[in-house]
Amino acid sequence: MTTEEMRWDLTHLVEFDDPAWIEERMSAAVKESESFRDKYRGKIESFNAQQIKDLLESIDEFRLRYEGPFKYASLSYSADNTTDVNKKLYDRSQTSYMMMGQNLAFIDIELGKLLTKNPDIINDSAVAEYKHYLERIQRKSPHFLSEEEEQIIIIKDRNGIQALWNLFNDWLSTRTFKIEVDGEMKEMSYGEITGLYQSPNRDLRKRAMEVVFGTLGKDHLLWSSALKAINADHVQMTKLRKWDSPMTQSLIDNDVDEETIQALMNTIEKNVGMVRDYLKLKAKVMGLDILGNWDLSAPLPNVPDKKWNWNEAKELVVNAYTDFDYEVGTWIKEMYDKRHLDAEVRSGKRSGAFCSTWFNGKSAYILQSYNERIGDIYTSAHELGHAMHAYLGTRAQKPSNYEIGSCVAETGSIFGELLLTEKLLSKVESKEGKQEILAIVLDEFVAAAYQVSARVFFEQSIYDAIEKNKLLDGEAISKLWVEARDRIFGDAVEWIPEDKWWWTMKLHFYIPNYRFYNYPYVYAQLFVFAMYKLYKEQGKDFVPKLKNLLAAGSSKSPRQLAAEIGFDITKEDFWQKGIDQFSEFVDMFKDTL
Repeated sequence: MTTEEMRWDLTHLVEFDDPAWIEERMSAAVKESESFRDKYRGKIESFNAQQIKDLLESIDEFRLRYEGPFKYASLSYSADNTTDVNKKLYDRSQTSYMMMGQNLAFIDIELGKLLTKNPDIINDSAVAEYKHYLERIQRKSPHFLSEEEEQIIIIKDRNGIQALWNLFNDWLSTRTFKIEVDGEMKEMSYGEITGLYQSPNRDLRKRAMEVVFGTLGKDHLLWSSALKAINADHVQMTKLRKWDSPMTQSLIDNDVDEETIQALMNTIEKNVGMVRDYLKLKAKVMGLDILGNWDLSAPLPNVPDKKWNWNEAKELVVNAYTDFDYEVGTWIKEMYDKRHLDAEVRSGKRSGAFCSTWFNGKSAYILQSYNERIGDIYTSAHELGHAMHAYLGTRAQKPSNYEIGSCVAETGSIFGELLLTEKLLSKVESKEGKQEILAIVLDEFVAAAYQVSARVFFEQSIYDAIEKNKLLDGEAISKLWVEARDRIFGDAVEWIPEDKWWWTMKLHFYIPNYRFYNYPYVYAQLFVFAMYKLYKEQGKDFVPKLKNLLAAGSSKSPRQLAAEIGFDITKEDFWQKGIDQFSEFVDMFKDTL
C-alpha cells in the first residue's frame, strides 16, 4: 500500500486539472447565471406547468454543467487548506457561489408566488416529476423575503457567519497538540490525536481528551464569540422570516415536521434509563466502578490491539456491501479503485469525515482520517453508505430531486455500519471478538442517538438564553453543555473537567444557515435500527425496499418513504422499535459474558 492510494484523485471532476481553467469555469458559471436572470426574471409568476418543467430542467442542466470545478475547489480545500492555490480556488468558489445566489434568488421567490396564486398547478401531469420539489417550495414560500432583501442576506452571510465558519475550520485543522506516547513527546495534528480516543491504553485515551479539550478551551473566547454570533444571527433571521421557532428552518430543510421530531425526542428521553443501564454494564465488563467519558467509545479489555491496514479495511468493507447486494458491492469497490477516498492523516486536512455526491459522475468522494483502528473501518463503511445513496440517487433523479434532508441522508450510512457489523460477526469465533464488535455497535448507538440528543437540548438552550439576553461567554456556554449532557447520562459517566469545553470542537454547531444539525442523526439511528429489524425478518426481499428508498432522493418526503415500507414516523410506537433493536444488541452482548 502506498500513501498515494489513500489520497483521492480529483482530476476526474474537471476536464483540465489547472487552476486557471477552473477559475475560468467559475466565471462562466456566474456569467450564465446572469443570462438566466435576464431570461426569466419577472416572468415565472405567469408560467404554466410546461414552462415550469422547462425552467426546472434548465436549472438542473446549469448545475450539472458547472458542478465539477466548484466541487474540485471545495474538496481540494478540505483536503489541504494550507496551500495558496487551494485557498485561492476555495475563496473564488465561495465568491462565485455568492454572486450566483444573488443572480438566481428570484427563482424560488417567483415560484413561491406562482404556487400561492395557483396551488393546483402542482398536480399537473407536466410537472409530475417535480411535484414534491414544488411542494417544498410551497412550504418555504411564506418565509421568503423580497429579492433585494434575499440578495443582501447572501452578502451578509458571505462576510459574516460564513466567514466565521471558515475561520473555525481553518483554525481547528491547523492546531497541533503535544502529548507523551510510549515515553516520547509527540506533536500531533487534530486528526492524529483524536485517533487516540480509541486506544486500548486507558490513561492515553484520557490524556488525549484532556489535551484536546483543554487546549481548545484556552481559546474559548474565540469559540464562544463565533458560536454566539452564528446563533444570534439565526435568531434574528427567525424573526425576519417569521419562522415559528429557531428549529423551523431545519424542519423545512429536512422535509419533516414538529410532530415527528417531538415524538422522536420524547422516545429518547423516556428511554434514558436503558442507555444508562448499558453504560453500567460496559463498566462492569471493563472492571470499572463507573465509565469515564474517555471510555465511552473505548475498546474492551483483553481485546487484541489489532491494526487494520488500508487494504484489509477495503476488502472487509467491499465484501460487507457485496454480501448485501452485488450491484452495490461493485460501486463500493469502484470508490476504492478510482481513488475517490482521501484517508491519509495529515496536517491542514479538515477534521472529521464526510461524503460528497458527484452527480455528473454518478458517484461520490469521501474524506476521512484513517488511523488503522477498527473504528476507522466503521467510518469508511458509514461514508460509503452515503456513496451507495449517491450511486442510486444520481441514477434515478435529477439534481432538483436530490436535495436530500439530513434525516434521510443518514439512512444508507448507518445501514452500512450494520452491514459491516454482520460481516465482522460472521468472521469471529471467540467470545471476546463478538464482545468487541457488539460494543462498537452499542457505543455508536449511544453516541449517535443519546449523546447527539444532548446536543439537540444544548442547542435549544443556547437559543433560549439568547432570547432572554443572558450572557453567553465560554463558561456560560459550557454550563449549558454540561446540563444537556447530564440530562441524558445522569450519574452513569464520570467526566474529565475539560469535557466542559467539548462544544468548542464540534463543527456541527458552527455551520452557517444550518441550525439544529443534530436531531437528524437521532432520527436516522432509530429509523435504521427499526429498518434493520425488518431486514432480519425479510432477508433478501428487503434489499429492493432499501434501494428504492435511497434511489428516491428528495422526490418523496421522509414520511412517505417510511410509509412505503410500513412505518409511521409520527408515532412514538414506531421510534420505540429502534430502541428495541438497540435492546436486542444489548442482549446479544450480555449473552457473550
